[in-house]
Amino acid sequence: MERRLLLGITGGIAAYKCPYIIRLFKQNNIEVKVVATSHAMEFVARVTLEALSGQPLYMDMFGPRGDSYEHIELAKWADVMVIAPTTANCAAKFANGIADDLLSALFLTFKKPVLLAPAMNTAMYIDAATTRNLRILRERGVKVIEPDSGPLACGDAGLGRMAEPEQIFERAMLMFADRDALSGKKALVTASATRERIDPVRFISNRSTGKMGYAIAETLAMCGADVTLVTGPSSLVSPADVNMVRVESAQDMYEAVMARAESSDIIIKAAAVADFTPATVSESKIKKTGNGLTLELKRTKDILASLSETKREGQLLIGFAAESDDHFSNAVGKLVKKKLDLIVMNDIRATDAGFGTDTNRVMFVVPGVKGSPPEGWQSKETTDANVFVRATPLLSKYAVADELVKIIIGMI
Repeated sequence: MERRLLLGITGGIAAYKCPYIIRLFKQNNIEVKVVATSHAMEFVARVTLEALSGQPLYMDMFGPRGDSYEHIELAKWADVMVIAPTTANCAAKFANGIADDLLSALFLTFKKPVLLAPAMNTAMYIDAATTRNLRILRERGVKVIEPDSGPLACGDAGLGRMAEPEQIFERAMLMFADRDALSGKKALVTASATRERIDPVRFISNRSTGKMGYAIAETLAMCGADVTLVTGPSSLVSPADVNMVRVESAQDMYEAVMARAESSDIIIKAAAVADFTPATVSESKIKKTGNGLTLELKRTKDILASLSETKREGQLLIGFAAESDDHFSNAVGKLVKKKLDLIVMNDIRATDAGFGTDTNRVMFVVPGVKGSPPEGWQSKETTDANVFVRATPLLSKYAVADELVKIIIGMI
């Protein structure tokens, strides 16, 4: 089946990467038409875009035929639209329904999957207006691939560097070939930290924000799964097309997960659930008396162990191992003990990965079998088991989610 992509280019320095993006799609038999703003042409040449796409460049509201319906016809033609780079200005127009050029009018017309790749200075990206505009777009179902941290064209360094062409390509391909890959499958994902009450105002928790679990839930939904996200407290925007269940404590999460586990085909435990909770909870605020406070803690229920005990045939059970020491051996031990199909290991001591960051660096670990590992995987033997492993470089959490979901699709 022919697959068609619209590539929107806006006026940012990252537009120079767009010829490579076009080549990636063309090499994979995707037809590409390019729609550019006038400012985009300050950074990339028309002749390059037309030569690589094999199509005329679209810029004007009044198209080559002299009519004003170019945005309607292009919207009908394509299956997916990618806008890379997406500047702060264009994100604002998209969020607020402004249609003053061909690309912004096309955005309003296009009712199929859209992927935005923001690129701008860090100060612009974290500004309240830009944050609000991207949140609005996500709430409307638009997909956003988070920018990377690194050197910026202005000489600064920080968040705002457009995701690499390969990451944009892989994310968009999920919106093509794999958008029905998990159709008919039910996925249950947990995310964020839990809070264990001490008294009416205090609680025990950890630094998990839920970003990894939210990215996984959104990516599974993109691939057609019926996704339920059980999340502890989080300020993140609810992913589009995902059923949200909000909980607070480890016990709340246990009950919500176990009530839905039997009917789930895929279970991914990405939440950082508290291992301990106060033995008693004060009904009144504890006052400052003496020189300190002693809390008696008790163990919470091990959700992943309970899921392992009730796991049915054909169900995929995936866990995370956030480790500070003996990372690999601890992850393999957890994989074996809890009879997981896959575990995702990451280092919580890393400053650029793990809790509270937009990036992650992980190792996927699956039980090994006899023979050579699949392409891209390595075989490792431990005292617990023979396993296959695959490590990622530092990626955005959405890119890690993409990698995980591609593995899941291969396991279903």
